[in-house]
Amino acid sequence: MENPMDELRAIVMRAGDKWTETGIPRVAMVRSEACSDQVYEPMLHLVLQGAKSLSIGDHVLQFEPATYFVVPVDVPAIGKIRSDMSGSPYLALSLTLDPAVIATMFSDHDRSSRQPAPDFLVSDATPELIDAWLRMMRLVDRPGEKAILAPMFEREILFRVLQGPQGAMLRQLSHASSRLSQVRRAIDWIRAHYTEPFRVEPLAAMTGMSVAAFYRHFKAIAAMTPIQYQKKLRLLHARQLLLFEPRDAASIAFSVGYESASQFSREYARMFGLPPVRDMARYKSPSSSDRSAFSGSLPKHAGLAA
Repeated sequence: MENPMDELRAIVMRAGDKWTETGIPRVAMVRSEACSDQVYEPMLHLVLQGAKSLSIGDHVLQFEPATYFVVPVDVPAIGKIRSDMSGSPYLALSLTLDPAVIATMFSDHDRSSRQPAPDFLVSDATPELIDAWLRMMRLVDRPGEKAILAPMFEREILFRVLQGPQGAMLRQLSHASSRLSQVRRAIDWIRAHYTEPFRVEPLAAMTGMSVAAFYRHFKAIAAMTPIQYQKKLRLLHARQLLLFEPRDAASIAFSVGYESASQFSREYARMFGLPPVRDMARYKSPSSSDRSAFSGSLPKHAGLAA
């Protein structure tokens, strides 16, 4: 094929209707007509076909083919994808971000820990970035070459992103003393203890920041406050449990940390558009095509939900 995007699409069309292992370290692919709402882990995501909208806190991002975005920290998000005009499915690739790999690509001066907090962006993929991805994905059919070439192509993909508008995210991700890395420590704690109440002061101390600075940097990096972050984690997990476990909404509300079933119902409806029972009736309907949105997620090494 002469068109690199066409060749990439042909490879990714082999994927299942959820994120699929490629056999290449940290690389996954998806062919899907639905989109799960869950925590997006640090990754680079390239859209090949179809379109995607993603809500992260106050940000609503729109993606078209040959665009990419970087997620630098674990963030709960609401996503929706659609096929292209011809009805062909959504196709995308992801690369889990390894800070150790990124750190080898520039000097300490280049990745200053005091850079401004990065913002969520959608960027056009350059021909050079698409070409690097194509050479990476050709390794799917060349297992004997993966061990040697995959690390080289991964570094080239990262290099191309570092040269673009989202390079600041990668620089901060690799620096242990950057604000982004400090906030990641707090995010890891919240994810591990999302059912528990918490005070902000110990989290700020964990990151080495004052409470005011912690609030400011957390919201700049995660696009939401720590309490909003915890709430979204609870609601996303509750939605998974409602679909796959034979329990009532109240018991699930308590299991994810809510003390009031009515508060849970109000906040659930605010986030997903319907109260829990009606939302689940929609997804469990035999005629619903949305159930596949919850059929699975990326392999842990790969990071992202469709």
